[in-house]
Amino acid sequence: MPAPEQVKEDVFNLVFFSTDLYDLLFRFALNMFFIIIIIRYIYYRKTSNKDYLFTYLAISVISFMICFALKKFNIDTGMGLGLFAIFGIIRYRTDTVRIREMSYLFIAIGLSVINALAGKQLSLVELLFINGIVTLMVMGLEYWWLMKQETVKTIIYEKIENIKPDNAAIMKADLETRTGLKIIRFEVGKIDFLRDTALVKIYFIPTERADAYSSDFTE
Repeated sequence: MPAPEQVKEDVFNLVFFSTDLYDLLFRFALNMFFIIIIIRYIYYRKTSNKDYLFTYLAISVISFMICFALKKFNIDTGMGLGLFAIFGIIRYRTDTVRIREMSYLFIAIGLSVINALAGKQLSLVELLFINGIVTLMVMGLEYWWLMKQETVKTIIYEKIENIKPDNAAIMKADLETRTGLKIIRFEVGKIDFLRDTALVKIYFIPTERADAYSSDFTE
C-alpha cells in the first residue's frame, strides 16, 4: 500500500498538478501564434488551398505535444532528430504532394519541435528571433522574391492534331484561350492515340490567388 501522502499527490501514478503546465501553455501559445501566421495568413492567402490547412495545423500540434511530453526523458536532441527522420519518410500515397507543400509541412514540424524542446540553453529572445525570422523568411519569399514564381499545371488535351511540333504556336494559342492563362511554355507528355488525348504540362506565371490552380505533373 502506498503511503497516504503519496495518494494525495498522485492520481493513477500521475502527478495531479505540475507548474510545468504554465510552461506548456506559454510554449503552445507561442508556437500556434507563429504557425497560424505562416499557414493561415501567408500560405492560404497565397494559394487559397484549404486541402492542407488541417494537415499542417494538426501535425504542428501533435509534433509539439509529443516533443514536450518526451522532453522530460532527457532525449531532446535525439528525439528531435528521430522525429524529423520519421516525418522524412512520410509519403501521401493518395495524392502527389508538391515540394512547396512539403516545405510548409517541414516548417510547421520544425518550429513545433524547436518551441517544444527549447531549454535553458536558448533564451526567450533567441526563441522569438528564430520564430520571427522563419516567419519573415516565408513572407519575403512568397510576397517579394518569388512573387512571379513559375507555376505548372497538367491538363488533358484532346486536339491531338495540334501536338505536332509544326503546330506548337497554334496549340499554345488554343491553350491560352481555354485556360485564360499567359503560358510561358508547355510540354507534351503521355499520348493516348486510342482516345486521341495527350497529357500536357503548361508553365505560367500565376495571377493573384491563381497558384491554387496549379498541380504536379503525373503520368
